[in-house]
Amino acid sequence: MDIPHGPLINKGVYKPAHFFGDNANETAIEIAGGFELKTILSKFLFMDYCFCTIALRSPYRLLAKNLAEDLNKYAPKVNLIIFSDEPDDFKDYQNILAFKYHQKGIPHCWNDRRFVVEKALSMYRSAIHIDADTRIVANVPEQVEWLPGITAMTDDLLQHAHEWMYAPDVKLMKNLGNKLKIPLEKAKLIHESLYIITRDDGRELEFLKQWDIIARTLELRGYTSSDGYLMGMAAQKVGLSINKYGWENLKNITNHFFADNNRKPKTFWNKLQRKMNYSYRLNRARLTQILHLET
Repeated sequence: MDIPHGPLINKGVYKPAHFFGDNANETAIEIAGGFELKTILSKFLFMDYCFCTIALRSPYRLLAKNLAEDLNKYAPKVNLIIFSDEPDDFKDYQNILAFKYHQKGIPHCWNDRRFVVEKALSMYRSAIHIDADTRIVANVPEQVEWLPGITAMTDDLLQHAHEWMYAPDVKLMKNLGNKLKIPLEKAKLIHESLYIITRDDGRELEFLKQWDIIARTLELRGYTSSDGYLMGMAAQKVGLSINKYGWENLKNITNHFFADNNRKPKTFWNKLQRKMNYSYRLNRARLTQILHLET
């Protein structure tokens, strides 16, 4: 089991239950450093949802810290789960549970979001995925009852793909859709910067499994486009419901400013390192696929 890095918890096993009230969970916790149980309960159990994000490399870790500070101000009872290459960087933030993580996605880390969402859903009923380059600007509603499935802004998947995706990626997506018997004409694109996934009697786990299969398969074949298309394919495959209830209210208190647009020019060594890392991830994925086929 992964160990969260933070000041309050050394190890935790979380299970959903209404144990200390309508919005609390039953948990078994090993207490570290002499902190009292009531302190941990007050910080970790009185909300049945959390925020989650990926923060790889220094600029995004800094952005995630800003996000955590916003949440501490506007949603002090809500935790932020972070997958990061340097989780100790967040040790002074009591509302962060940071886990060690290295990028697995071949071209980008976009589809790696499935891993942090999976971790969040193992601990909370609802996981609000939010990009690290987002600020919270007003109070987060506390009593929202997120509907089972996915809550997000959506578009028609195929129409959006033909307008925005590279033609080779559209072809890859259609071919895999046919192979997996996914009717893409009925599927929705999930806008990936802000969405909520809520437990749905285990259907959300099958969704994450299918997202994993689709992402690994397409990335090995050269897919480089958004994970929102693959989320839509997975949701259509397993019949996970998609709604927009409450999403606008959450969107209205956020400001997503797309940090990628402000990147500094890359040096020769930056480019070389990125190429080496890409080759490593590609070869690792190929080896994993070979080993999987042999078992």
